[in-house]
Amino acid sequence: MLKIIFLGVIALLISTQIQANTWSQASHPASIADTAQSIGTYNNGCLSGAVALPKEGLGFQVMRLSRNRFYGHPDLKQFIEHLGQTTALQGLGVLLVGDLGQPRGGPTLTGHRSHQTGLDVDIWFLLSQQAAKRSLTSNERETWNAASVLAGHSDALNFSQWSPANAKVLEAAARMPEVDRIFVNPSVKRELCRNKNMPTQWLRKIRPWWKHDDHFHVRLKCPLGNPHCVAQEPLPSGDGCDSGLAWWFSAEAKKPASGKPAPTPPLPALCHKLLKD
Repeated sequence: MLKIIFLGVIALLISTQIQANTWSQASHPASIADTAQSIGTYNNGCLSGAVALPKEGLGFQVMRLSRNRFYGHPDLKQFIEHLGQTTALQGLGVLLVGDLGQPRGGPTLTGHRSHQTGLDVDIWFLLSQQAAKRSLTSNERETWNAASVLAGHSDALNFSQWSPANAKVLEAAARMPEVDRIFVNPSVKRELCRNKNMPTQWLRKIRPWWKHDDHFHVRLKCPLGNPHCVAQEPLPSGDGCDSGLAWWFSAEAKKPASGKPAPTPPLPALCHKLLKD
């Protein structure tokens, strides 16, 4: 019996890897509808009619171009350009943009479960004044690293890496109506809560999550006219600065995950149709 279970797990892993290979090898977007469509869940889906984010624009530059993960739903492209403009106009520096998604979304070779429907983007906390003066070279885009805002391996923020400008960028992003939630390190959420002057609705969108100490992860809502996009569960009430935040600093929260990850469900049928182009 154990041998059968073991062989089943191996077969599942091989199948998942083959599926990821297929999606990562798609070099260009494809469409199965007249308008862009996010299909499935953020962690198990695909994207029809993706658009490429330009490698730079007002207030932003894209990193790791060799990964070919600078595609997203048009709403995501518009969001990044809008946030870049806001950052530039406020003199906060230039946003360094990490992964969006693959040309047709879907699972990645690295096993990263999100970023599959063109509605997720990683943005570094590093607000580069150097990038505000010039275009980064191809080598710089590949070799620069996103700096952690934590001090060593502690839960304290490193204030040589974290500044009020970072808080202003997060607030600007969270106030945009198309944003569903933003994942940050729990210490970042705690710092924002410490400095709030009054209950703020935008703070509700800032959600603590493991890691995320060198970048923040923005997730957009399902776009209008995208009936196959599966929304995430609604956010809890309140601004998230209550006693629940303390759990993230507990021994339980820091305990390494145990057990096997849940098997990945099949992708929606429309995703398989998208791969045939």
